[in-house]
Amino acid sequence: MIEVQHLTKRYGPVTAVDDVSFKAERGEILGFLGPNGAGKTTTMRVLTGYMPATDGKAIVAGYDVLEQPVEAKRRTGYLPETPPLYPDMTVSDYLAFCARIKGVPRSERATRLKTVMERTQIADVANRHCSKLSKGYRQRVGLAQALLHNPEVLILDEPTAGLDPKQIIETRRLIKGLGGDHTIILSTHILPEVSQTCNRIVIIYKGRIAAVDTPDNLTARLRGAETTYVQVDAMGSGWRLVHEGGQAEALVLTPRQAELYGLMPVKAAPDTSKFLLSPMPGLLASVAVGEGQEVKAGEPLAVVEAMKMENVLRAAQDGTVKTLHAKAGDSLKVDQKIIEFA
Repeated sequence: MIEVQHLTKRYGPVTAVDDVSFKAERGEILGFLGPNGAGKTTTMRVLTGYMPATDGKAIVAGYDVLEQPVEAKRRTGYLPETPPLYPDMTVSDYLAFCARIKGVPRSERATRLKTVMERTQIADVANRHCSKLSKGYRQRVGLAQALLHNPEVLILDEPTAGLDPKQIIETRRLIKGLGGDHTIILSTHILPEVSQTCNRIVIIYKGRIAAVDTPDNLTARLRGAETTYVQVDAMGSGWRLVHEGGQAEALVLTPRQAELYGLMPVKAAPDTSKFLLSPMPGLLASVAVGEGQEVKAGEPLAVVEAMKMENVLRAAQDGTVKTLHAKAGDSLKVDQKIIEFA
């Protein structure tokens, strides 16, 4: 249903997508997983005919997107990361307009509008202006316009970006329900997003395919004797890294991150008695203490910006700041030292 053959896209001297090949079968939900800047959105734009490839070929529903763009687009529904809504239109007027430009026959428009609004659960905001919609409803309306002409293929770019945990769960359930009737490619940088929704996962990194497999097989490949699992702390104070054998644990993630990202394998729990460490790659936004300052357990020490959210790092116990190993504005790696305690 979707076939990408040796796809390459260059912007001047920069290669955004480098010799990428993969397939999605009819009715399959294929996850396109990778960090920001890996080439996911560029690949989606080539597949939808938004931009041409430098080299290679993309085939959608049997049609080459470069040589037969109109036929390919007729069979494709696209939800970009930012839904293409007109703020001055009501939801129903916007969808009626989309139905006309997508070529839905006049006799079928009312039925199609009712069907997609019920399926995406937006009938209750049909008369509301798009500018007045919440982020969750904007995503749903964007998905509704992608479904209007009942396409064979759906391409969804970061469909849960910016949603709260409840909206994420609802959107995942909706996408999963669309599988079988439609072939879906879903791009994201969040592992649980694809593991809970998709039949197969394509991992892209720096423009190249790093792995293609089922969620279970990829998870099994990540596991090992020294795997550590993230588990929810029953007291609600955060998430804890717990060794497979039940050894020592260390607070690293907030409950909100727990809801958003689900369980994921990580490295063995580091020693947090002497160091404040970065729990994930990100930007050190601020440091709230200085060398020689005494701190109390639970006191906020630093803020790390990662995964589109701010993460407040707190002292695990009472102590004194000995050395600052990083300053505001530094890029951090996982387990990088930020503060050393005396």
